[in-house]
Amino acid sequence: MIKILILVIIPISAICQTTGSRNIAITLPKVALLDIEPAGTIVMNFLPPTDAGRPLAAPTVNTSKWINYTSAIEAGGASRSVTVAINQTIPGVDIRLQAAAASGSGGGILGSVSGQVILTAVPQVIISGIGGAFTGTGTSNGHRLTLSIAPNNYANLAAGNNNIIVVTYTIIE
Repeated sequence: MIKILILVIIPISAICQTTGSRNIAITLPKVALLDIEPAGTIVMNFLPPTDAGRPLAAPTVNTSKWINYTSAIEAGGASRSVTVAINQTIPGVDIRLQAAAASGSGGGILGSVSGQVILTAVPQVIISGIGGAFTGTGTSNGHRLTLSIAPNNYANLAAGNNNIIVVTYTIIE
């Protein structure tokens, strides 16, 4: 009777030890998105001097814009950078831009910022080394942008109103 009991238990435990497997297909798309927040125009006007012989007063530095991005790169792919360029220059005036280190609610491999650049029609890198990352969205997330203008050559200055400069930011590999 003991032998019969042992023979019955072994086949039941062998049946309970089956396994199975299933495939899962996962797709991670390549992503490169960039946004400047908040929307709207920055107005920077030189102020005339109040006393003859004094220079123009440069407007207050403006830091009201933030650059947000999302980046998903291919495995082993190159990191990304952000470049900036303007559509035209104003004779006698430098337009300067500085991107600050990333802050806010983002994560991943956020980019490193370059120093202050003088904007031209030739794209210049302002953020490099972006990997798989997101900065968070809106103001106070991403890289704060500081814009300033200053005369660079008084001999080339010409009075004018509403010189609209388009600043173009591009995320590249």
